[in-house]
Amino acid sequence: MSEGRKFLPPMAALNSFVAAARHGSFSRAGEQVGLTQSAVSRQIAILEEWLQAPLFDRRGRRVELNAAGRAYLEQVRPALDRIRSATEQALRQTEGRELTIATLPSFGMRWLAPRLPALTALHPDIMVNLAVRSFSFDLRDEGFDAAVHFGKPDWPDASHLFLFREEVVVVAGPQWIADNAIREPADLIGKPLLFQTSRPAAWNKWFAGCGIADLPPIKGPMFEHFLMLAQAAAAGAGAALIPRFLIAPELQSGVLAAPFAQVMSSEDAYYLVRRQGWERHEALVQFGEWMQAQAKVQDHSINGE
Repeated sequence: MSEGRKFLPPMAALNSFVAAARHGSFSRAGEQVGLTQSAVSRQIAILEEWLQAPLFDRRGRRVELNAAGRAYLEQVRPALDRIRSATEQALRQTEGRELTIATLPSFGMRWLAPRLPALTALHPDIMVNLAVRSFSFDLRDEGFDAAVHFGKPDWPDASHLFLFREEVVVVAGPQWIADNAIREPADLIGKPLLFQTSRPAAWNKWFAGCGIADLPPIKGPMFEHFLMLAQAAAAGAGAALIPRFLIAPELQSGVLAAPFAQVMSSEDAYYLVRRQGWERHEALVQFGEWMQAQAKVQDHSINGE
C-alpha cells in the first residue's frame, strides 16, 4: 500500500461517516449521500476497519458517535468542508451562471415557476434548476445555492432575504358552502375541516382570531401540499385554510370561494435563504435581487388587494 493510500480512506466512506454523525442514523445519512442504509453501513465498516477502531455505538436504529468517532469527526469535517469549498469554487468558474434552488412545492408551482420567464428576460445567461423540498436541510451538503423557506428567519448557516408575508383565507367549493349554510365563522364548527400537514393548529388560530376561543383541538384530514388541499376543498371535501396567493386562479374562476372577509396572518414569512458566501456569487446575488423585486411588485396582487 502506498503512503498516500495508507493515510487516505475512501471518500465515500468519509462522506457516509460525516452524514451518519450528523443525523445519528444510517438510513437518514443514506438519503443525504444517495446510498441505501446497508450501503452506508458498509462504508462505515470500511472506515472502521481502515482505522482499526469502532466509531459509533449502535442503539437499535440509532447510532451515536463514541469518543474515538467524535475526535475523528472534529478533524475530518473541516477538511471535507475545505475540499467541498475548493471544488465548488472550481466548478463556479465554469458553471457560474447556473443555480440550483430548492422550493416549497406549492410556492414553486404557483409563484416561482410562472415568473422564471421574467428572470430569463432580465438575465438570459442565468439557468435555474428547481427541486422540491418541504423541510429544512443543509444547503451546502445537498448542493443547493438557495431555498425558499416559510417561517421564522431561523435557517442555520444561511442568509435570509425577506420576500413577503401571506394572507390565509377560508375557502371551499361554492356548492359545499351553500349546502352547509355557511354564513359566519361559527357555522364552520362541527363541519369537515381540512388541514395542511405542517400547520395542525391553523384552524384553532383562525377561530381564535374570529373571537371564538376555548375550542378543543380541531382535527381533520391532512394534506401535505396546499394545492392538494385546494383540490380536495374544490371537490367538496370540506373547508380549508389556504394562502390567498396560491389559489388566485381558483378564486377567479369560481372553483373555490372565500365566504368570509376574515384573513389570518402571522409574523411567519417567505424567505430566500442563501448559502454562506452567497455575496461572492454574482448570479445568486442577481437572483436574490430579482426575487425580492418580484415580491415587491406583486405584493398587492399576492394578497388580493
